[in-house]
Amino acid sequence: MAEIRWKPSVTVAAIIERDGRYLLVEEHTSVGLRLNNPAGHLEPGESLVNAVIREVLEETACAFTPEALVGVYLSRSEHPRTGEDITYLRFTFCGSVGEPQPGRALDTPIVRTLWLTPEEVYLARNSHRSPWVAQCITDHQAGQRFPLDLLHTHPSVTLLQNSAAV
Repeated sequence: MAEIRWKPSVTVAAIIERDGRYLLVEEHTSVGLRLNNPAGHLEPGESLVNAVIREVLEETACAFTPEALVGVYLSRSEHPRTGEDITYLRFTFCGSVGEPQPGRALDTPIVRTLWLTPEEVYLARNSHRSPWVAQCITDHQAGQRFPLDLLHTHPSVTLLQNSAAV
């Protein structure tokens, strides 16, 4: 019997706080509307930092400047439609955003962005897309920060992206 190779899905997320409120997105999912930190999947040829910058721009229309890594989170879930068992490895960054770029549309599944207090986030926990939405905010509030130079991307990764652009 052939050995099955296990591959966790690598995701990135952003914790963005301004004046005591956190930026979240409301998005359509296969189980209805859900709240999430701006987040998404690492794509081929990207570094983790470039992935979170891209995802925040796509989901909020705002340029994101990562400042630190808040944490690395591992979870499992069952896909609601297919029953597939999926493991997610989430790298969560904190940083700041500018104002939304005029004329830039949000990604298709994103309905809107919201600035919520931590209390509002916790009260809405039944509508969180990920089990990590509130935990990442809690970790951020606790001052958990790791320097970005903790992360390294081998040039072979970005060579894939550069060769695709040619």
